[in-house]
Amino acid sequence: MQPTPDPSPPHPAEGTASATPARGRVLVVDDDPTVAEVVTGYLTGAGYEVTRAANGPAALEQYAARRPDLAVLDLMLPGMDGFEVCRRMRAHGPVPVIMLTARGDEEDRILGLETGADDYVTKPFSPRELVLRVDSVLRRARAAATPAGSPARIEGAGLVLDPAARRVTYAGRALALTLREFDLLAFLLRHPGRVFTREELMRAVWGWDFGDLSTVTVHVRRLRGKVEADPARPELIRTVWGVGYRLDLPVDRPADPAAPTDSGSGAPA
Repeated sequence: MQPTPDPSPPHPAEGTASATPARGRVLVVDDDPTVAEVVTGYLTGAGYEVTRAANGPAALEQYAARRPDLAVLDLMLPGMDGFEVCRRMRAHGPVPVIMLTARGDEEDRILGLETGADDYVTKPFSPRELVLRVDSVLRRARAAATPAGSPARIEGAGLVLDPAARRVTYAGRALALTLREFDLLAFLLRHPGRVFTREELMRAVWGWDFGDLSTVTVHVRRLRGKVEADPARPELIRTVWGVGYRLDLPVDRPADPAAPTDSGSGAPA
C-alpha cells in the first residue's frame, strides 16, 4: 500500500545541502522501497538528514551506529515487527517514534501507542502530513529536553514533579514515565480541578491540531496505571463523561499506590 500521491516533494537547491545544517536525523524503516523512497524524499526536502533500513536488524544496526533524533517505523516488517524494533531501541534510551502501518484496527493503534510510539500514521498517508508530524514530535521532544529557565517543582497528592530534571516521585519513589506521560502529568498538575477535552489535551500536550484521539486515551490509561492506587477506580485522574478528563487533588490520599483504597467515583477511560 502506497502513500497518498502528493505533488512532487520539495528538493533542496543543489549545492546548499552541505551549507545548511540538517534539521535533525531521521531513521526511516520500511520494507517497501517505494514507500521508503517517497518518505525519504519528502523528509530530505524538508531539511532532514535521513538514513533507511528495510528490516528490524538493519534498523537496530543503524540505530546503534548513529542514534537518530526520530524514527519513522513501519509496523509490518519481515522477521521482526515494528513493535519489537521499538522496544529494543527504547531499551537503549529514549527516541521519538512515529509508526506506519497498513492496518487501521484500533487494537493495533493502541498497542503501538502502548509500546511507546509518539504518533501513529495509517497507510495510505500524505507524505506532507507525515513531515508535519515529524516536525511536531521533534519540536515537543526538544522542548522537553531543554526546558526554559528553571521551572518550579509541582507537588500534589504525594506526587513531586521536577520539570527541570524531568523527574517525578510518588511517596519518595521515582516513577518511570515516558516523555509524553511526563508532559501530560505536568500539564494536569498545573491545572487541578479543570476539565479538559481530549482535543484540548492533544493541542496542549502533543502540540497537534490533528491526530488520533485514542492517543490521549491510551496515555491517560497508562498514566493511571502508574499514579493511581486502583487504576480501575481512579481517584486522581478522573473521567468526566461526555467531556474529558480532570485531575483532582484529594486531601486524604493513600501514601502508596499499592495501598488499599475506598471506592472512587471516577471511571477509567
